[in-house]
Amino acid sequence: MSKEKRRTFLLIWILVLAALLAGIILTGPAGAKDEALNEAMRDAVLHEENRVSLLGLVEVNPAVISALTVNGVLLLAAACIRIFVIPRFQLIPGRVQMLLEELVGFFDGLARSNSPHRHKFLGVYLFAAGTYIFTGTLFELFGVQSVTTGGRIIALPAPLSDINGAICMGCLSYLVILSGGIAGNGLRGVGLTLKDFSLPISMSFRLFGALLSGLLVTELVYYSLALSFVLPVIVGVIFTLLHALIQTYVLIMLTALFYGEVSEPHRKKEKPARTQHN
Repeated sequence: MSKEKRRTFLLIWILVLAALLAGIILTGPAGAKDEALNEAMRDAVLHEENRVSLLGLVEVNPAVISALTVNGVLLLAAACIRIFVIPRFQLIPGRVQMLLEELVGFFDGLARSNSPHRHKFLGVYLFAAGTYIFTGTLFELFGVQSVTTGGRIIALPAPLSDINGAICMGCLSYLVILSGGIAGNGLRGVGLTLKDFSLPISMSFRLFGALLSGLLVTELVYYSLALSFVLPVIVGVIFTLLHALIQTYVLIMLTALFYGEVSEPHRKKEKPARTQHN
């Protein structure tokens, strides 16, 4: 790198730091918060204070608005891909086609390896659930703001950081596993699935706990006077990306494993024939 480029690069960094310092000074003292730390963390779990009006009809948790937004974006993206991208697929794939084929192939391969007998519906569900969890977790990085019924401006959280959303995802995955057991073994599959009655609870609280922990750690960093500059951005991005990848992989892997276990055909043991003695 030449000296002129180095000087330009250094000048840009000085201007950026100066802008950050000016923003910190103009926005007032860093320790001034609208609510106490314990109230913010309690509301992040229970959503008792910061509630949002849904079309002026009912007050809901902010995560409900996040879930509706994520679903709308995913449905719109799916429609655009189906109308404008898939009809243009070629024998020699381009970048977008290759990316889509790799994603579909990954989930389909995961379904085939864990449930070779019944994998078509499982692959579709794993793709849908994995896309929703990953996209929903990354949603909080965009900082989409909303106004609460109390007049406070908040950033919408991830849909699954609400316990209700996590429970719905866990129960839905359990119902998919139950359907695989019924399709593969009939009433016996119901018994095989009901043996793991704690599975929806563990799935739900694993999702909720993992996503909520990232939110609470970020809140703690924000409320710390010594760490409230620049560092929360880094912490928030790292935690969000890790949770998006890990939780997506964990839930789809558990669903695929249990689905394959209960949908595998179980043959009845034949009784040995009695020998007749002359």
